[in-house]
Order: sequence, then structure tokens, then C-alpha cells
Amino acid sequence: MEFMPCLARSTADGGIPVITLGHPLLDDYLAFVAARGRTNTWLAVASDLKIFFTVVARPPAEVTAADVFGFLAEQRAPRHGSRVVRLEDGEAGLAARTITRRLSSVRGLYAYLCAREDTGVLRNPVPGSLAARRPGARRGRGGVSLIRTPRTLPRVLAPAEVDVEDLSAGERRLFVAEGKGGRQRIVPVSARFFAAAGAYLESERPAAAASRQVFVVLKGARRGQPLSAAGLDEILDGARARAGLERATCHQLRHTCFTRLREAGMALEAIQAQAGHASIESTRLYLHLASGWLEKEYLRAAEAIEAQVPPVTRTAVR
Repeated sequence: MEFMPCLARSTADGGIPVITLGHPLLDDYLAFVAARGRTNTWLAVASDLKIFFTVVARPPAEVTAADVFGFLAEQRAPRHGSRVVRLEDGEAGLAARTITRRLSSVRGLYAYLCAREDTGVLRNPVPGSLAARRPGARRGRGGVSLIRTPRTLPRVLAPAEVDVEDLSAGERRLFVAEGKGGRQRIVPVSARFFAAAGAYLESERPAAAASRQVFVVLKGARRGQPLSAAGLDEILDGARARAGLERATCHQLRHTCFTRLREAGMALEAIQAQAGHASIESTRLYLHLASGWLEKEYLRAAEAIEAQVPPVTRTAVR
């Protein structure tokens, strides 16, 4: 049986947004994601599932591992001719991270369908990995990854580039309500940030703004309404242009901040808490970026080791 998804957005009673793909199992899963995830995550999952089922053209209960591998092949096929490749990874198809994210969305769907036990889906057709060659190795445990994701270091800004007038970092504490992965945490922020925020609240933020959020739109038809992620990007674009920088994104500023903290000697575990990383492995990336810190640590340790070695005494030769 052939199935072609159709992504539709509507509004239910009470003004609640709804996204459907035209199949009851997929629509139930999207409702499940909407109830426990953020809006951007919900939209991304819906888009990933639409793309997957458009390619495989089968209803959820009929998808096999062979369909998944066929989807992988289609995603990795050249988009602009076999001679046009990305400099980052030398691939002509979609980026490995994009394909990995789409597989993750599909794998999450089938984990949900298997857990329900009333969908006719008995196993997840998306393998975690290929079985390793060593005898006795279990599938999905220490095997070969389905997608080879290139290990790339994030681009960071030089210290002079970071000091844009409207941005600051620091020492006091700040509550992050919806951080990375939807986690909440309290982090220290510098006194410079609070000085800048105080000046903004006193002289820039509209006094008549009804929103409880600190940062709101300052002009235009949406003046006084909460500042969106797109609005923040627009503000940063303006700051980057005024500073004469070729590049500066929110994500680069985040990486830059943690790299500088690592270079200044901040413990990796502390950076993990500050960044909101669930795993320390994500934080280890900053070891590679903070090369100056690594050199200092090595020289300090080498000097300590040499200090423990007794001096060599020379015997005179007659």
C-alpha cells in the first residue's frame, strides 16, 4: 500500500496549534511530541517525518530496514551534480548531520509505536548501528554508525570581535528557563551584563509593555511584544554590521564564551554545567579549541615532573 504524507497546520478549539501528516499513527506521535517538546522541535520532527515517508511511500507499519537504507541512499545522492561537493566533508548529498537528525526523528517515532503495543509495529526498523565485526557483538552496541559525521570544530570569534557594545558576559547568576535541550539551570553571569540590562530596562524598554519577558520588541507594529528568536537574530545582524564583522551568530558567541572560559582555566565540569550539556563528552570539544590552555597545562605538568627527578651528577674522567 502506498502512503504519501501531507503536512497540514491548523488550530484546534482554544487556539491550540495542530500539525498533522494524514496518518493516525503519525498524527498521534506528533501530538505526543507537541505535549513534551518545544515548538521548534515539534516542527522539525514533523518536517523530518514528512520527508521520510514521502521517500519511502509506505505506511508506518510496513516500513522495513531496507526502506531505511533506501532513504539513506536517496539523502546522500548528489543534489547539484556529482562534481559539486561541500568543502566541509567532501560529500555531494545532504549534510551528514541533517541525515542523522532525520533518522533520529524516524527512530523516535518507531520507539513510540513499539512502546504502545497496539499499532502493529513490533520492532524499530531504524538500526542504531551496524553490527561490529568482533564475535559476540550485539547490534547497536559499539558497532559501525549508519552515518559518518565529520568531526568539525565550531567557529569562534576573536576576543576583539566578541566585545560588541550590546553584548556582555559574566559573574552573577542568571536563571535559564528554556536552555539547550529544554533544560532549566542557574548560571553565573558578569556584572557587566546586569549593568547593561539595567540601562536597557531604564531607558529602552517600553514602559507600557504588557509582557513579563525582559526583552521585547522596541519598534514597529510588534513594539512591546516578546522578542522572538528571529528578532534576536535580526538584532545581532545589525550589531555585526555596525562592528564590521563578517560573521557572528548566537551559536558562535556561545562557543566563543565557553572556549575563552576553558582557556582561562575553568574546569571542564563547570563548563558542562554552564553550557547545559547532558554529557561531558559534548563539553570535551572545548579542549580542542582552547589550545593555549592545553600548552600551559602541559608545561606546568612537565615542570612538576622534572622537579621530582634528582639532578644528574657528573663524574670526572681522569
